[in-house]
Amino acid sequence: MKIGELSRATGTKIETIRYYERIGLLPAPARTAANYRSYGGAHRARLAFVRHSRELGFTIEEIRSLLDLSDHPDRDCGEADRIASLHLEQVEGKIAQLTLLHDELSRIVGRCRGGLAGDCRVIEALGDHAQCRGTH
Repeated sequence: MKIGELSRATGTKIETIRYYERIGLLPAPARTAANYRSYGGAHRARLAFVRHSRELGFTIEEIRSLLDLSDHPDRDCGEADRIASLHLEQVEGKIAQLTLLHDELSRIVGRCRGGLAGDCRVIEALGDHAQCRGTH
């Protein structure tokens, strides 16, 4: 398939496909007699792997490592588990930070009484970091 077909089949922009080729996440495709890129099922599967990994928030380097493991099915999968576990820890840390942020914003918004901006509790709270209950 041509790059446009691969793009439509995977929901990936053509520029992104070319970028993944440039950085080595996708192997260079064969070329047709007319010098068009010619992608196959392996390209589509690999691109789906990369897209899903990116949607889960894995970095390019993490994906590169996971692809290397995938390319060597006889290797131990402990490294894949380590990468995924570390990523999960990072996600859990972000969730904790977002929970604190949510709670603080809810508290600030809950103090709003309406009225004039000069008496606004939201503006007052944002201007006085000492009023914060958590770290963010």
